Amino acid sequence: MLVKLFKKPDDFDLNEAVSKASSNLTGGVVIFLGKVREENHGRKVKKLIYEAYEEMALEEMERIRQEALEKFPIEEMLIWHRYGELDVGENTILIVAAAKHRGEAFDACRWTIDEVKKRVPIWKREITDEGEFWIEGDKVKKA
Repeated sequence: MLVKLFKKPDDFDLNEAVSKASSNLTGGVVIFLGKVREENHGRKVKKLIYEAYEEMALEEMERIRQEALEKFPIEEMLIWHRYGELDVGENTILIVAAAKHRGEAFDACRWTIDEVKKRVPIWKREITDEGEFWIEGDKVKKA
């Protein structure tokens, strides 16, 4: 599957993802791998909790994938996202863009991560030493 949600403890297999997204036509593969970092907005992060409206999230991720395929001269696009409680250092999102040339793959990958963050109904709650915060794009709201 090129669009998929993984509930913890399931994680991404990078080799499988690249294999699914690329072919003999592919000259460049660009991978974006998001991870839980230990600091955000000056606060020490203990963990992130991702909640998803699964059916809608998958539909919107597929829509974004299709738009990327139409907007950029790429061969394929893969979007995988995890949800549940994720600890610092764990993977959160994987995007793989495959194209004949690297430039198109880089452009498509960057556009796709930005669109996923804006449009997909997956919510992120940050657990820190200072309390819990909902993260919406670049906005932070106290939980």
